[in-house]
Amino acid sequence: MASSTAGQVIKCKAAVVWAAGEPLKIEEVEVAPPQANEVRIKVHYTALCHTDLYFWDAKGQKPLFPRILGHEAAGVVESVGEGVTDLKAGDSVLPVFTGECGECRHCKSEESNMCDLLRINTDRGVMINDGKSRFSINGTPIYHFLGTSTFSEYTVAHVGSVAKINPAAPLNKVCILSCGVSTGMGATLNVAKPKKGSTVAIFGLGGVGLSAAEGARIAGASRIIGIDLNSDRFEKAKLFGVTEFINPLEHEKPIQEGWGVAVLVGVPHSDAVFATSPVNFLNERTLKGTFFGNYKPRSDLPGLVELYLEKKLELEKFITHEVSFADINKAFDYMIKGESLRCVINVIGD
Repeated sequence: MASSTAGQVIKCKAAVVWAAGEPLKIEEVEVAPPQANEVRIKVHYTALCHTDLYFWDAKGQKPLFPRILGHEAAGVVESVGEGVTDLKAGDSVLPVFTGECGECRHCKSEESNMCDLLRINTDRGVMINDGKSRFSINGTPIYHFLGTSTFSEYTVAHVGSVAKINPAAPLNKVCILSCGVSTGMGATLNVAKPKKGSTVAIFGLGGVGLSAAEGARIAGASRIIGIDLNSDRFEKAKLFGVTEFINPLEHEKPIQEGWGVAVLVGVPHSDAVFATSPVNFLNERTLKGTFFGNYKPRSDLPGLVELYLEKKLELEKFITHEVSFADINKAFDYMIKGESLRCVINVIGD
């Protein structure tokens, strides 16, 4: 059944960043109808990820403002654009910062999720279809973020970046699967691929790092070593299967000596580089990288939701805080202070 607002401009509230590092401001924005191969989503819950923080303060990243951030969320389809056949109004969905066109060489490969059309693009602030924004305030365009912009009551995304999920899934829990948890778990399960009984070391025990620990637990690792400069994180990490802890500040020698597979995860500073001797790789060391844990959004996310519903994947332990949409800046405060793993923002206000 078609939505009563289909084809119309929707006025709603959104948290807008007007300049780097400034508090987000709740504004009334206009959200245009979805164009060809696009979906307009009513956002129910969104969570704050460190990537939002990086682009909010724009240190080491290209500043692009005014902008609506947010990329870890869950909601319900309000309407669809021309050519969209596998989603309809009322479907429960997870919008994702990367995508799956289903046609390119990467989408057809079992080894890659780097879709030629929809792979992550942190600099793009408009829609692919026509190079325009679907958000505006009094005629002034407001930039998109990662093709999702979920710090808004309504958002528009490319259909290839929207995963349809089981309607029985609680959206205030599964929203965190659309970025951090999947990224960390997939880095372990899909990229590092530890065998049962392996030893896994995780550098950084934030939300993504603990998700990697969860992946190691699921894989059957016998030792899961958590490494962080903040020893206060160690007690919480035990809930995720971490068995041993190391604070590098308490050691005089480097702790990363050894061999094995290393996986890089996260969004680096735009000028970040590293150098190493080729001999390090010859000595049985492998270096890999991943975005979104090598999961294909539309193909794989529904399965992760089912794992949660079957109680094989725990999500509640990741969610340390919840705030109202009006208090979204508190979520930033919690993250800056290192107090939260995931703060869920109640956009729908139920």
